[in-house]
Amino acid sequence: TRTEITSIANALGADPAQDVFLGREASEGQVKTMDLSPYKVIAFATHGLVPGDLNGLTQPALAMSSPQASGDKDNDGLLTMGEILGLKLNADWAVLSACNTASADGKGAEAVSGLGRAFFYAGTRALLVSNWPVHSAATTELTTELFSRQAANDNLSRAEALRQTRVHLIDEAGFKDNQGRTVFSYAHPIFWAPFTVVGDGGGGRAPSW
Repeated sequence: TRTEITSIANALGADPAQDVFLGREASEGQVKTMDLSPYKVIAFATHGLVPGDLNGLTQPALAMSSPQASGDKDNDGLLTMGEILGLKLNADWAVLSACNTASADGKGAEAVSGLGRAFFYAGTRALLVSNWPVHSAATTELTTELFSRQAANDNLSRAEALRQTRVHLIDEAGFKDNQGRTVFSYAHPIFWAPFTVVGDGGGGRAPSW
């Protein structure tokens, strides 16, 4: 997840010192107190939870850093649907990556639906969501390629950027070893099919976080 977020930031020309929060810095309090309205891409690489996953959890939520690790004693480390509704966003994209939002019992639909609605109400115009657990290196390749393509072309819609990125993974990308040799291809759908654009609306990109 660290590599993925860093790669997205690099593709968008974000400032790692001000715009990227990793590990213990990725706290619930940071999200809730930061002015997020200037950011056009809001990306979370974490785990999505549905009601019942934890005792007392009654809403879909994103897992943030543990309060014991982050020192964020005023929060429980779960960014719930209700708390997302209270955010003030003006984002072209919200990326919910590696969320595990399509569990076998069907509860994943509740997670992506509830979290998605919350982000839309908070001011997001489109979502990029993963529908099942993903391969880390392939996800990094996909998100980096996707946002690089959007950054290079003002007129490229989100859906078309994702389509082109999938074709790139099928035709050109693969997992490489330390010597730069391709060990296996990313052509199989397991590497690129999990990701879906929700609420594209035909819009293009904005260049900054």
